[in-house]
Amino acid sequence: MWRSPEPRFDVASAICQGGRDYQEDAIVTDFPFGADSGVVVLADGMGGHAAGDVASKIVVTEVFSELKFQSAYFSDFETEIPQYLTAAAVNANDVMRDHVTQHPDTRGMGATLVSIVIVENRMFWMSIGDSPLYHFRNGQLRQLNDDHSLAPQIDFMVQSGLLDPAVGKNHPDRNCLTSVILGDRVAKSDCPKTPFKLDVGDIIVVSSDGLQYLDDAQIQRILHKYRRKKAAEIAGYLLEAIEALADPDQDNCTFCVIKLNHNKPVIRAVRPKPAGHVDAPTPSTTRVVDIAAGIAATPSAPDTGREIKPTSHGTTGTHDATDAVDGTTPPAKFATRGS
Repeated sequence: MWRSPEPRFDVASAICQGGRDYQEDAIVTDFPFGADSGVVVLADGMGGHAAGDVASKIVVTEVFSELKFQSAYFSDFETEIPQYLTAAAVNANDVMRDHVTQHPDTRGMGATLVSIVIVENRMFWMSIGDSPLYHFRNGQLRQLNDDHSLAPQIDFMVQSGLLDPAVGKNHPDRNCLTSVILGDRVAKSDCPKTPFKLDVGDIIVVSSDGLQYLDDAQIQRILHKYRRKKAAEIAGYLLEAIEALADPDQDNCTFCVIKLNHNKPVIRAVRPKPAGHVDAPTPSTTRVVDIAAGIAATPSAPDTGREIKPTSHGTTGTHDATDAVDGTTPPAKFATRGS
């Protein structure tokens, strides 16, 4: 029986609103089957602030679009990936500033960021804020990125005996951020220049801090128990554990689970088109023609098997051309693709 080949990356995302009135997390993943690289971008809008949902969407949209535009260069210019990640975060911050300037009522909105790029088995990341990036290997879970909140300082006070553990765990300042994207100066960012090497079987979890309503030991147990399951199943079990808490204060929870299935050599890597390169025209080249100039002006026009009839507007086509948004006749242009 034929079986599809196993992808290098097994990826699944999950999102839930928790006990909040609105969803202020945003996430996008891009791991094309057959590609040697992939991208995840996650943002957590600042809860309780104006337009936190807008802030997270701005961050995710701007960062992902920049990384997608550069994705063809990941393999050949791998050492420059941290620069791509940094530039994308700077651009998102600039767009946030412009939005707040144009909409003063949204002043104070902001979002955290975790963006990762994986090339084969090498992972780069940029993070701003307290959204965690977890790595699981051989039964052990650890957070790779820095936590830009007061939580590390509070935990240090607990470890030093200056604060009771119960007080530290429920401290009202734990979620106070020390760095965030809000269109102003970004105080701290975490973007290592050296990639983190993944082993086959490793699990990566990119998450908003809503997943941390589960403690690290619980997350570790779930990942260990279901480590041989598909990423989608692991994501489902994490969501079940969150729902089982039934915490009325549960924050928005969004995360992506990534498993490295294999690290075989790349057969056909993506390569960027050289600057200034122009493809030679072929019968399958996509082009735009002017109907008014006549079908004869289109070389190698495909035979679709449909009769081409005059429309009610005197043009030639297979449908009525009055489908513009304003009800007027759109320009007599259309794209045609050769067979």
